[in-house]
Amino acid sequence: MRILFMGTPDFAVASLKRLVEDGHEVCGVFTQPDKPKNRGMKMTFSPVKEYAVSQGLTVYQPLKMRDGEALAIVQELQPELIVVAAYGRILPEEILDAPKYGSINVHSSLLPEYRGAAPINWAILDGCRETGVTIMYMAKELDAGDIIRAVKTDIDPNETSLELTERLAALGAQALSETVEMLKNGTATRTPQDHSAYTYAPMLSKALSPIDWNRSARQIHDQVRGLIPWPCAATEVGGKKVKVFKTEQGSATNAAPGTVVSAGKQGIEIACGDGLTLRITQLQAEGGKRMAAADYLRGHSVQVGV
Repeated sequence: MRILFMGTPDFAVASLKRLVEDGHEVCGVFTQPDKPKNRGMKMTFSPVKEYAVSQGLTVYQPLKMRDGEALAIVQELQPELIVVAAYGRILPEEILDAPKYGSINVHSSLLPEYRGAAPINWAILDGCRETGVTIMYMAKELDAGDIIRAVKTDIDPNETSLELTERLAALGAQALSETVEMLKNGTATRTPQDHSAYTYAPMLSKALSPIDWNRSARQIHDQVRGLIPWPCAATEVGGKKVKVFKTEQGSATNAAPGTVVSAGKQGIEIACGDGLTLRITQLQAEGGKRMAAADYLRGHSVQVGV
């Protein structure tokens, strides 16, 4: 099938790669414009562009989607299908309706739950036990189109959003491959979403970072997992602000929430609001490197009972 692909981050690469491996004619790839990165502010390609260039695919990076330029490109390419995976842009209806088979989206949640920009993170932040990938027809409203295929998977209680993203990317690529064949064979079905049951997964912000030790140990553990790799959960330890990268369940305690119960080889154990402790095992000080909490303690004094 002649396919125009639209995507930007690592999550989308697996889907594009699968289309190429399945032998489809990828007539073009839309991705976000190059952006400056790191201290040197060097312009860098998106992960999707990096892969597309490595495969000799033609890449397009329109700045706007409604000024006619993007539509003109789509009309010139004449794709039979548009596949979108975490592109990061809202597509106008004239683009969505242009291909013979329409436009479909690879979304990393079980719709109608977690429509929006950060479904993987919010599933973990909210303590969900399962999530999945939905392949849907695209509609004018955000992530509200009819569902073609949905695949579920359990969330491991210690899995980070980065690890879950990698798993869902692979799951989505497989579901996409099967869906394209269904469209080609005329066997694809469409199930309208229950719009009354939708939930929203907004973009992440640094406002989500501070840890409130009055919350339960489980909730804080989920916060740590859900905010990796950005913006990361953060707290003060020994009067110094640190980012928290890994935690594990501790034990029962009568200490007030936020109190350091122990600090040693196993990590830094802090009392939570539910009478349990949470042990920080990996962290990063401001201006420092990510390291084991035990290594951090060798150079920083942390007073127990405070």
